Amino acid sequence: MSLVSNPSNIRLAMVGMVEGNGHPYSWSAIINGKYNSQVMADCGYPVIPEYLGAEPKENLGIEGARVTHVWCDNPKDAQKVARATYIPNVVDRPEALIGQVDAVIIPTDKGGEHIRRARPFVEIGLPVFIDKPLCDKVDDLRQFLAWSEAGRPILSTSCMRYAKEFVEARKDDFRDMGSLRLVTMTMCKSWERYGIHALEGVYPLLPSGGWVSVANTGTEMANVVHLRHRDGVEVVLPVIADLFGAFGVMSLFGTEGHRSFTFADTFFAFKAQLVAFIEYLKTGVRPFPFDETAELMKMVIAGIRSRDEDGRTVLLDEIDSEL
Repeated sequence: MSLVSNPSNIRLAMVGMVEGNGHPYSWSAIINGKYNSQVMADCGYPVIPEYLGAEPKENLGIEGARVTHVWCDNPKDAQKVARATYIPNVVDRPEALIGQVDAVIIPTDKGGEHIRRARPFVEIGLPVFIDKPLCDKVDDLRQFLAWSEAGRPILSTSCMRYAKEFVEARKDDFRDMGSLRLVTMTMCKSWERYGIHALEGVYPLLPSGGWVSVANTGTEMANVVHLRHRDGVEVVLPVIADLFGAFGVMSLFGTEGHRSFTFADTFFAFKAQLVAFIEYLKTGVRPFPFDETAELMKMVIAGIRSRDEDGRTVLLDEIDSEL
């Protein structure tokens, strides 16, 4: 059953903006199907007009949905996003969106803020999409689990789940590689904000519910995270602050061979991620169980805890016991 009253005319709000993240610009342009190239050129994120401009115009837009309202932490940002992506309504506080839109997108990537940002909308039953990571603390995950169990429609993903390069990788049965033994994926920036990109890139390769432990023997600037899966696969995720030249490089190693895949098509991944949310609104059918997001957040939290405790191996059962 649809989560919205009119699945052919879904009104969305873009809510929030943090430093280092231009999603309100790019996601609004992708959904609305057009943007002002002059304003977008001055958005502060040169890669956004670059990959938007590389797409044929017909690739922009998501049928049946439009961003009609925007609020940003800095009012000047909201005005600029609205001009850049033809959003007709700018509001002065998030709560002013209630009753005006069918669903909310929170495009910020600071997990510790997401309970505060989402609460006004979740508690009245508005569907909410939350950028990665959903959260980074046990208490916050406990609250999101309670909301999910109460039937509140919440979706949170990294675009890496939808990246065409990794989707193609998952279609291969890898028989010529023998038995999978090791997976690596490199990532830049911080574990707190970008570790979920690496996690969600590799997560669909292995059965959900089978992740055992996390050990982060690195530092805040150079995280080196070792995860273990019950299937006997080791996963190593280096998330290093300035490793921009190796953003999203996944390698699979088997007993008889190996393969590598590199993330390249940002537009495709973002659009596929947003389309999944729009389809969820139209059909009421989740693209994947919330339990998967919860397991991923346990790994994010365990990676922070392990690093803060000198690389101690943290069992996911330990996090479970606190929820």
